Amino acid sequence: MPVTIDDRTTVPGDARIRALHERLAPSREALRLVWTHCRIVCDIAEQLLETSGADADAAVVRAGSLLHDIGVYRLYDAAGRLDERNYVRHGVLGHALAREAGLPEVIARFCSRHTGVGLTPVDVRRQGLPIPAADYTAVTTEEHLVMYADKFHSKTTPPAFVSAASYAVAVQRFGVDKADRFAALAERFGEPDLPALAGRYRQPIV
Repeated sequence: MPVTIDDRTTVPGDARIRALHERLAPSREALRLVWTHCRIVCDIAEQLLETSGADADAAVVRAGSLLHDIGVYRLYDAAGRLDERNYVRHGVLGHALAREAGLPEVIARFCSRHTGVGLTPVDVRRQGLPIPAADYTAVTTEEHLVMYADKFHSKTTPPAFVSAASYAVAVQRFGVDKADRFAALAERFGEPDLPALAGRYRQPIV
């Protein structure tokens, strides 16, 4: 079901979200990497929203896409190195940053609800993840859509688009249930036109 926001002014626009990225980014390189990724996820999510006909709030999907990875900035050290070991914390960190910035909970949740295909308390404890053992699974249609769109692009070096087939193979290492969840998302929303996006951003598809 789509999320409901009574006061439309609570949905932040592009300028406010971009300003938050600029304030939090520790360097121009970090800003370029994370902001470009968020823009790409937004493009994917909006494309899927249109082609799937999903009943979702387009403004909320856009805001959630552009905001979802702000927690990554908190994982850079003074030398500009990203803490890959604790990368899973970026969702929880981003959620807190969004709330501190005055954004509503319904928007901040995109930060903590997009990792993988959703993390449960059991996942956190079983994998020994450095985050509180809580429920980080998507609930609304908008959260599911942004989480799914995020799977099609990676901030690797160099950044790249990820095909549905590649992600389906990769997610299997986390369990059959995770692979099934990704397959269900693909059935629900379809697959994006990655060649068109890869050409626009001049990045490869892996």
